[in-house]
Amino acid sequence: MYLPAIFREERPEILQAAMRDHPLATLVTHGPAGLEANLVPFILLNDPHGRHVLRAHLAIANPQIADLRRGTEALVIFQGPQAYISPTWYPTKQEHGKVVPTWNYVVVQAWGRPQVIDDADWLRAQVCDLTNQQEQHQAAPWSLDDAPPAYIAAQLKAIVGVEIPIDRLEGKWKTSQNQPAINRCGVVAGLSSMDPKSPMAALIEKSGQRD
Repeated sequence: MYLPAIFREERPEILQAAMRDHPLATLVTHGPAGLEANLVPFILLNDPHGRHVLRAHLAIANPQIADLRRGTEALVIFQGPQAYISPTWYPTKQEHGKVVPTWNYVVVQAWGRPQVIDDADWLRAQVCDLTNQQEQHQAAPWSLDDAPPAYIAAQLKAIVGVEIPIDRLEGKWKTSQNQPAINRCGVVAGLSSMDPKSPMAALIEKSGQRD
């Protein structure tokens, strides 16, 4: 990943929070047929050895499973908030006009060697964990026990699990850090005018606090 120092994010707690807040990630592998990529929801956990691992499941018919079984390095890409940035929001446009559009975004990339898991108990636990993670804010959370046992058993036979111990993490927070404070304020105002709860506007304000 192209990663200028000004946009580099290395704090583990920030990277992990972004991964947990945006669990639907792009799983990229390489095999005999070339590159494969699929959107997959992941859970970030600690294994018994204290390592951070990513866990997920895929449909058993997914051809990417063949690449995963080979155990070669995989890349998982988590995409956070993003927004187009108009140069009209920069006050310096009025001074010299030397401004151009850009795009702000947050991305975390994780690398590791995957292991495919076919164990039914592991799969049930993984599906339960993922479901509970996403259902916790529902007024009446759904659980696997709400469905007939035979139906769930059949569904589990149609998937395989994947576990990826994380060997390397990189984070890029492109949040207008390369702009003067007056332009960052202009971007926050512009984004907030379109969405008062803009996640990117909040991130730009935080990045300014670190200056």
